[in-house]
Amino acid sequence: MTLLSALLPGTGFLWSGRKSLGFLVLPPALTVIALAAWYAVRDPRAVLDLAFDPTRLQVAAVALGAGLVIWALIVLTTYFMVRPLPSRAIHTFVGTAFVGLLCAAVAAPVVVGARYAMVQADLVQTVFQDNTSATAPKNVTVKDPWAGRDRVNVLLLGGDGGVHREGVRTDTMILLSLDTRTGRTIMFSLPRNMMNAQFPADSPLHDLYPSGFGGYGDAGNWMLNAVYRMVPILHPGILGTSDNEGADALKLAIQGSLGVPVDYYVLVNLRGFRQIVDAMGGVTVNISSPIPVGGNTDLGILPDRYLQPGPDQRLDGMDALWYSRGRYGSDDYQRMERQRCMIDAIIDEAKPLNLLRRYQGLAEAGKKIIRTDIPSKLLPAFVDLAMEIKDASVTSVVFRSSEAFFPGDPDFAWMRQKVRAALKPPPDRPRDRGESRPSATASPTPTPGVPSEEADPGTAVEAKDTCGYHPETS
Repeated sequence: MTLLSALLPGTGFLWSGRKSLGFLVLPPALTVIALAAWYAVRDPRAVLDLAFDPTRLQVAAVALGAGLVIWALIVLTTYFMVRPLPSRAIHTFVGTAFVGLLCAAVAAPVVVGARYAMVQADLVQTVFQDNTSATAPKNVTVKDPWAGRDRVNVLLLGGDGGVHREGVRTDTMILLSLDTRTGRTIMFSLPRNMMNAQFPADSPLHDLYPSGFGGYGDAGNWMLNAVYRMVPILHPGILGTSDNEGADALKLAIQGSLGVPVDYYVLVNLRGFRQIVDAMGGVTVNISSPIPVGGNTDLGILPDRYLQPGPDQRLDGMDALWYSRGRYGSDDYQRMERQRCMIDAIIDEAKPLNLLRRYQGLAEAGKKIIRTDIPSKLLPAFVDLAMEIKDASVTSVVFRSSEAFFPGDPDFAWMRQKVRAALKPPPDRPRDRGESRPSATASPTPTPGVPSEEADPGTAVEAKDTCGYHPETS
């Protein structure tokens, strides 16, 4: 009866003859159970909406705590009411132990759930709220999160400094273009040393730099990775109200250079990136040639060690960081290719059960090293889209130095043509959500970190193939 009362609070009171008390507890308990089941089943998105509303999360955490206390009192009083008297000592001991274990078994997940609710509320408040942007898409609503468009484009940035510190150089810049219906994803990797970045014609920055971002002085101040830092210094307030003028300026620079809108950005402190990987429990990548850990080519400092070649190498946060950033004996383009392979590895690792098990560590790390202008109201839509990405094709375009592309004087018309070609859906592309086919624009498969003579520069290639294990080229 105590167990039954734990499942249906109030039944023990009725069985023991306390009808008034039983009818006071049982109907409300049944109502709460029915409402919770209806809320979760009628629309799974409603649960996502709850997960990204800090106020409702905090209320839910308090409600869970209060509900647990009330439930435990009902179970305890039920046991004392229905236990036979007198009882032998062994019966009393076993019964009391059973009630204690029952309460502990229910309390543990409830306490974890309440704690997760508070952690999630803190994460949303810290990262996804109060992030005013001068370049955010217009006409975006919860019901129409993509404003009627087929693709949403998110700029992934990696910098060495703290995400709220001035003077950050964005040495990693990857535009992630996501099909909002199928999850088909294309990554465009841009070199940090690209000069003369273009701004859209309707931007006030275009009036200042009609021929592209550039000027007098140190050339390092006019490369693409300097836009984030230099525009707020040179032209504060030029784009209007913004919490991150550098990110808005860089979004416009990449939009003007590639010819596609850049909707949102996500900036990650690369020195803190290892915390994210460690919180996930590591990532798995293929390594086709030794990758240096430490070292400096210009200063003649040798690496401390190398990540050794092999398929399905499991990397912790530190090794994942060097896999993504190792420069000794390699160039920026090899590093760019490894970075997009790391993104693909993280997508593979993001299994719901794995994320849930490690969620508290992930949230704590993310709160410290991530900055974005994605509004919290759109997070449920992005979670839905993320689930599609895991089952869809992921292709990538790396703008590497070649006869067709020179970062010191880029042919932007050629770059935009390559972007349009990569974004064009294959003729037989399925329209049903969750279905996908390999990109029809895929080219011969290069090896990560190893330039390919045959691959047409700027052509999309399948990330899964590109990031495979190719020992013959090691």
